[in-house]
Amino acid sequence: MTKITDYIQQANGKTLFSIEVIPPVKGNNINELLGNIEPLMDFKPPFIDVTYHREEYIEKPLADGRIQQIVTRKRPGTIGICASIMHRFGVDAVPHVLCGGFTKDETEDFLMDLHYLGIDNVLVLRGDPAKPYKTFKPKTNGHAYASELVEQVVNMNKGQYLHEEIEPLAPTDFCIGVAAYPEKHFEAVDFDTDFDYLKHKVALGADYIVTQMFFDNSKYFDFVQKCRAVGINVPIIPGLKPLSTKKQLGILPKIFYLHMPQDLVKAVEGCENDAQAKQVGIEWCTQQCRELMDFGVPVLHFYTMGKSDNIYKIASSLF
Repeated sequence: MTKITDYIQQANGKTLFSIEVIPPVKGNNINELLGNIEPLMDFKPPFIDVTYHREEYIEKPLADGRIQQIVTRKRPGTIGICASIMHRFGVDAVPHVLCGGFTKDETEDFLMDLHYLGIDNVLVLRGDPAKPYKTFKPKTNGHAYASELVEQVVNMNKGQYLHEEIEPLAPTDFCIGVAAYPEKHFEAVDFDTDFDYLKHKVALGADYIVTQMFFDNSKYFDFVQKCRAVGINVPIIPGLKPLSTKKQLGILPKIFYLHMPQDLVKAVEGCENDAQAKQVGIEWCTQQCRELMDFGVPVLHFYTMGKSDNIYKIASSLF
């Protein structure tokens, strides 16, 4: 595999195209996912991110009044999907690696499986709280922060594993991506505190950054400037999601604490239906991308959410 940072360096300033996909719900097959990816291969993505989803808890009332807690994984199969994407399309897959739901030993086993498969790029994340709970709680002997997980991956790259008692193992060679929030993580006390966490992750050894979605490019530009001013010089990849329904105008800011530019709000509110709103989303995101490309971003990274038609329309006018 080629590292994400190498792809960026080899592009010599040209903006690359990439996407993030989510595994299908348990019980469904992979064909729909691959079918959505296939048209986007026209734009030659060098890599495709594959999300990982932690366990969910379902509370089932019993006849005697007690509550039975059932643990399930709604979207399993990240490693298998990565392998399938690499085999089918000949592009590198980048699995997400989470703190939530995993012990340090389980994380090491997961990373070793990736290493055996030759998957050398990872996006390291804390992850969301387990549904239906509102606060994040690490698994016993698991990581509470993404920085701790970054440190574990860095140690494995040095050949340092959790248990010294086992025979020596070869070092891994992971290229480590981390998440960042141009408008701060919704749980952070303030932007400066959130920014300090990012600086720490980079200092530990993160190789590149992928941002949360944003709809106001000035947020990204200001964020990059702040990073460079304090010596964060790794690539900063903007994450993008075109608006596709009228409802998202209200939902996305609540979930992700995003600023919606007034011009976008007015345009979507003036739409009579979701089809019109989707077209507004395509046009807005296309203009965002043109400005970002003029700025010199290394990659335009699209959150597909299992769909590709609107991403295809945007990319068609850019690449």
